[in-house]
Amino acid sequence: MSKPEPTRYRTMNWKSYNDALKRRGSLLIWLDKDMVWRAPKSGCNGRPPVFSDAAIQFCLMVKVLFGLPLRQTTGMVASILSMAGLDWRVPDFSTLSRRQKRITVQITSRRAPGPLNLLVDSTGIKFLGDGEWLARKHGTHRRRQYRKVHLAMDTATGNVRAVEFTSSREGDSPVLPDLLDQIPEDEEIGTVTGDGAEGTRRCHSAILARGGTGIIPIRRNGRLWKEDCPAALARNDILRATRRLGRTIWKRWSGDQVRSRVEARMRNLKSFGERIASRDPDRQTAEIHIRVALMNRFNALGTAQIERVA
Repeated sequence: MSKPEPTRYRTMNWKSYNDALKRRGSLLIWLDKDMVWRAPKSGCNGRPPVFSDAAIQFCLMVKVLFGLPLRQTTGMVASILSMAGLDWRVPDFSTLSRRQKRITVQITSRRAPGPLNLLVDSTGIKFLGDGEWLARKHGTHRRRQYRKVHLAMDTATGNVRAVEFTSSREGDSPVLPDLLDQIPEDEEIGTVTGDGAEGTRRCHSAILARGGTGIIPIRRNGRLWKEDCPAALARNDILRATRRLGRTIWKRWSGDQVRSRVEARMRNLKSFGERIASRDPDRQTAEIHIRVALMNRFNALGTAQIERVA
């Protein structure tokens, strides 16, 4: 028997994608000269903040993007503002640390025409403990501690549309309804693709409540549920189709294999660092949201359009 030919792919927009990759190396793409740098007067009692949330978020994006401590971040931000010809005052490191705990990060995303098709996945990220090399070389000296990042990605644009940051003990199933709640009510949801951890009544009910269709594989020894609710009917339909077609054909037919794209997005999230720099839970949440905002901004500059040729 002859060996099958390997699958080949081709990038359709190589010129524009190549230009987008070069633009990602520019320092000034992160700076909007029209942003409100100083905080407006709120009219409340007490001293008003000097810098706006947009200014603090810009500084924190520079910090996460280049993996800098807070003091070095202020120096780089001052250099970027000087390159842009702006005489704006730079917040000090204590201001950045204090505001990171309570900032609401603005994550921009694009909307594609038609229903929204979501890919859902989660991963653990370390914030305390020895590194991988030290653990292999000398063994672990203290317990590693992790937290979990849950993402919902749009298949059409590649943008992360919802993010949740929980403790390591939190499962995937309870978090899916919270991810769907972050999608605006006026936006139609077509499909929600996840792994077997989302195959619960709660998840299927949350997907059906938004008018979507769940694409969630059933475990190999799964049995039919009692059809006493719409969630059980939807889950049993998946099980019957899997038994009729086989797991491999069902995954190809339903589009479950595209879930690898959100797994690749998780690798992008960790490319900013295998561990979180912050220790406070609120600051950790802000740092994860900053990473997601950076990924969506990179994605907005241009992505590769790849098609299968053989």
